[in-house]
Amino acid sequence: MQQARKLKKGDKVAIVSLSSGMLGEEFCSHNIEIGVKRLKEYGLEPVFMPNALKGIAYVKENPQARAKDLKDAFLDDSIAGIICAIGGDDTYRLLPYLMEDAEFVQTVQKNPKLFTGFSDTTINHLMFYKLGLSTYYGPNFICDLGEIAKEMLPYSKKAFESYLEGNEYSQIVSSEIWYEEREDFSRAAIGTDRVAHKEERGFELLQGNEVFEGELLGGCLESLYDILTTNRYKDEKEVCEKYGLFPGKEEWTGKILFIETCEEKPVPELFEKEIIALKDKGVFDVINGVLVGKPQDEAYYEEYKDILKRVIDNEKLPIVYNVNFGHATPRCALQYGTLAKVDMKQKKIYV
Repeated sequence: MQQARKLKKGDKVAIVSLSSGMLGEEFCSHNIEIGVKRLKEYGLEPVFMPNALKGIAYVKENPQARAKDLKDAFLDDSIAGIICAIGGDDTYRLLPYLMEDAEFVQTVQKNPKLFTGFSDTTINHLMFYKLGLSTYYGPNFICDLGEIAKEMLPYSKKAFESYLEGNEYSQIVSSEIWYEEREDFSRAAIGTDRVAHKEERGFELLQGNEVFEGELLGGCLESLYDILTTNRYKDEKEVCEKYGLFPGKEEWTGKILFIETCEEKPVPELFEKEIIALKDKGVFDVINGVLVGKPQDEAYYEEYKDILKRVIDNEKLPIVYNVNFGHATPRCALQYGTLAKVDMKQKKIYV
């Protein structure tokens, strides 16, 4: 896997809307102001790609424009990193415009760049993984850089700062605090803090060995399920199969699978179907362990644990639960394809 260099002062970073176009709506204008200010405080120069701010309707109707923004960001030698605005639910529609573009494929492979985002961005991550580029399942623009509290959430801030030269992660530990999702994201709520709770559990080992290692691979559970089914869009499974987006069983061998649930807070019945879909692909037969993200607002916290153990049905496979990544805040950054060692004696993930 190719790894992009870290960011440094003076670098340009591209902001792209690869799924939802909400960054271009008036109700997100204050997130732009806040996010730009924070990027500049790091000495970074934000560059909003031409279609990133055209709004929900345009972005939805023009996947080729989204794809062009991503391609152009890679073609621009002055841009060192790419930050996704937010997730969404249909970035798979970009695949034909990117995977069949020889210039894009060659540029990604010859000119690797730091790329970060989560949620539906899982699709983009798996595309880059197939092309041999290691990317980051981590902070995005609206949710993290544009966080409307007075400061970025400290744990998430550290995750973003791990993208900066000299600030790389060496280990990930549980956040001492977790936050409820906001009900008010408006300009009027700028400066207000999220409802915070002391973390009472930390990383939980549900079963298996206390120490295990492997390269990281995974994403949002709902996105993975949508790749494998016609649950959300009738053509998504067919499109993703055409480009071999979901890794084959041999590719999963020896990996650590990381999965987390989205803001839709899937009911236990759906969560079980999603885990079964991964089981049916043979993933749990060959991986070295599983990292499971904290559910947003701790929804179905205990129910998910029971389903994981029952459906996976392999007491020897290590499962570590309640890890801070994905939709629950705060969030760390997990790098695709990088070797991680999970040590639950120390309750740390070494990367």
